[in-house]
Amino acid sequence: MVKVLAQGKTITCNQGRNLREVLLENGIDLYNGGSTVINCRGIGTCGTCAVEIVGEISQANWRDQTRRLLPPHSPTRNLRLACQTQVLGDISVTKFDGFWGQGNRIVWS
Repeated sequence: MVKVLAQGKTITCNQGRNLREVLLENGIDLYNGGSTVINCRGIGTCGTCAVEIVGEISQANWRDQTRRLLPPHSPTRNLRLACQTQVLGDISVTKFDGFWGQGNRIVWS
C-alpha cells in the first residue's frame, strides 16, 4: 500500500492505481468550478485534472504530454493529468486555481 496526501487527507491505495480514481473515490475536489461537470471523464483530452505531484508516479504517457502542450497549459509547468497517472509510491498532490488547474494560486495541497 502507498500513501497519497491530498486536500489535507492521507489516503492509502494499492500501488499502480490511477490517481484520478483514487482522489475521486475519497471525496477529493479534483476539479475547479464548472470543470466538475464539464470534463473528459478520465480519457486525457480536457486537461482539467492537472495537478502538481511530488513523489513516485508513472512516466507521462503521450496523452498527458500532448494535452499539457496545449493552452492554457504549458510544458514548462510541473503539472500532470491525474487521469493519466499511476501512483507508484507515496506522493503529495497540489491543486491550483483556474478552470484547468493551470493557475498559480494553490487551491489545496
